[in-house]
Amino acid sequence: MSLVQKSLKDLSTAFQAGEITSREITEAFIAEIEARDSEINAFVTTTFDLAREMADASDSRYNNDTLLSDLDGMPVTLKDVVCTAGVKTTASSNILKDFVPPYNATVWQKLKDAGAVLLGKVNTDEFTMGVSTETSAFGVTKNPHDLTKVSGGSSGGSAAAVAANFCVASIGTDTGGSIRQPAHFCGCTGLKVSYGRVSRWGTIPMASSLDSVGCLAKTAEDCAMVLEVIAGRDVKDSTTPPESVPKYTECLEQPLKGLRIGIPQEYFIEGIDDEIVSVVDSTKAILENLGAKVVDVSLPHTKYGIAAYYIIAPSEISANLSRYDGIRYGSAVEGNSLEEIYTQTREQGFGDEVKRRILIGTYALSAGYYDAYYRKAQKVRTLVKQDFDNAFEEVDALLAPIFPTTAFEVGRDPDPLRDYIEDILTIPANLAGICGVAVPIGKSKAGLPIGVQFLCKAFAEDRALNIAHQIEQTLS
Repeated sequence: MSLVQKSLKDLSTAFQAGEITSREITEAFIAEIEARDSEINAFVTTTFDLAREMADASDSRYNNDTLLSDLDGMPVTLKDVVCTAGVKTTASSNILKDFVPPYNATVWQKLKDAGAVLLGKVNTDEFTMGVSTETSAFGVTKNPHDLTKVSGGSSGGSAAAVAANFCVASIGTDTGGSIRQPAHFCGCTGLKVSYGRVSRWGTIPMASSLDSVGCLAKTAEDCAMVLEVIAGRDVKDSTTPPESVPKYTECLEQPLKGLRIGIPQEYFIEGIDDEIVSVVDSTKAILENLGAKVVDVSLPHTKYGIAAYYIIAPSEISANLSRYDGIRYGSAVEGNSLEEIYTQTREQGFGDEVKRRILIGTYALSAGYYDAYYRKAQKVRTLVKQDFDNAFEEVDALLAPIFPTTAFEVGRDPDPLRDYIEDILTIPANLAGICGVAVPIGKSKAGLPIGVQFLCKAFAEDRALNIAHQIEQTLS
């Protein structure tokens, strides 16, 4: 196994044992990126010179016995919505193509303070709006398992970077499945945290009441290592509660005997691939062999989740993106009047999907429609959350498919409505604010990865990661 194929845990252990330097690890990943990213297109911006400086600093700390954490010296990437002081942050949009933040997002500051090494910023659907990275202004990110397929979205660059062995872990965001779906497509582990578990400060927002910052890595153990660093209260983000941060890596080995795992019947929708269902069935068998009891549960309002989400999310998008006018934020386009500058800046700066969601959201929030649409959608959201609350009174976790199919082809016929409906299996968790982890289980006959998701109640990431780790250990 080459260096770049090793897990974060294995590389960290080897580094701390003095078997290899951070600079050697970093150079191995840089070489892999330079050799292969031209065909995958995971990166928007690389920071190789900075990475070498950070790696050298880690090696110096090792030599002085002052390592900062288990992530010290480990090369990571960031989805290009995470602001980085002095490093371009674009949200994969033309309107921010030249934006260089003067500050670090809290999630990156925590990683930096832990000694992590930044290899660069990775691709995303524009402002995280999409399911395939095809809405990115900088081209689609292809699936490392099959270059004719997409890597997923919106954290497709993060998933591809992990799957292609370009980094040990990548920070992504999940607003309606944007970590779990690309993890499923690319065959890596993806952690969607509870709302507020990780600070969103300094991360360019899509829909503020739905966004969560999480990570993708090779294993659940690697995700646990990252979460121990990035989780916790942040005075800059009032949505982060004063919940203590468990030692997630110490929770992984708990046996699953006696756990009750529910399978929501509403997640087996019409049109779901038989291979997806088969993988869920095989995961059920593994859980039962590990001593867990698997039962059927019902989440009756699941079918309304899509409708509620695609009113709430565009409404918040409309509000969040109103600042990009070329005056306060964004690259301005010249015009003969202020109105013309606004119009031309947004016309040329935003892509079609972003415009579509702004229009939907602006309509839903307009006078005469707010009560009819937005307020009603929030009531449905409450019902979706109550479904999960009721389920978690009976079970410790939920096992469910992530997406109706495996990774689809690059350039398939555009159909926004189809793309929205396909999110039906991931969106409810965001509406409820609960946590979940995507775990690679097997492959299709065509050789494409297939994963499942384990969903747990809010702030039960320790349980979700424990289940994921035990499954991965069984499969390894």
